[in-house]
Amino acid sequence: MPSSETPAATAAPGPHPETIGPFRALLLDMDGTLVNSDAAVERVWRSWAVGHGLDPDEALKVVHGRQGYATMAALLPDRPMEENLAENRQLLAQETADLDGVVPIAGAPAFMDAVAALPHALVTSADAALATARMNAAGLRMPDTRVTAECVGASKPDPEGFLKGAAELGFAPEDCVVLEDSEAGVTAARAAGMRVLGIGPRAAAFAPDAHAPDLTDVHVRADASGVLTFAPARRD
Repeated sequence: MPSSETPAATAAPGPHPETIGPFRALLLDMDGTLVNSDAAVERVWRSWAVGHGLDPDEALKVVHGRQGYATMAALLPDRPMEENLAENRQLLAQETADLDGVVPIAGAPAFMDAVAALPHALVTSADAALATARMNAAGLRMPDTRVTAECVGASKPDPEGFLKGAAELGFAPEDCVVLEDSEAGVTAARAAGMRVLGIGPRAAAFAPDAHAPDLTDVHVRADASGVLTFAPARRD
């Protein structure tokens, strides 16, 4: 499930990515970080909220960054989890079929091409079918290593997905940098002991270690030993 809670309008962006320092691997969220799927997310979840007598604007504040069943549990705390899981499967199918307006975040195609030979993994709350559909719709390369909803037992903000991504790449959590846009994702990354590069205006509200408006000015450099760093900002 996609990206992030609505941040305070006055949230100031964090430091440039170069301030994060050396690392070894990248863990990449999808919705709101690589793919702009906000329009599709809002269509599906607004309809769901209205159908359950909820304020859709309030529902959207908690929907992003989590798996659907976790959002339902937060919004309908007295409902049995079995109902949440069943309804989440229906919503995933709707989201997978609704690709209208799904586009790449600015700079994402070049960024994904640039990191193709570097250690990186996709860590998303979407299931495999939804992740594939949205990455394809946005024209983005799917990473070989990916952790989707089926791979974990707990949704973000639990750190399980990021810890699994790091383990599959063969790196310690402290050697990984997470690219995220949502509060749930930032919280999960921090709980995993990882540094966070926030992407997009919403991420700035959650005090990531560094921040970038999009991916156009996020450039990764690798030295001969495999140590990665973010390139300094362009200074025109």
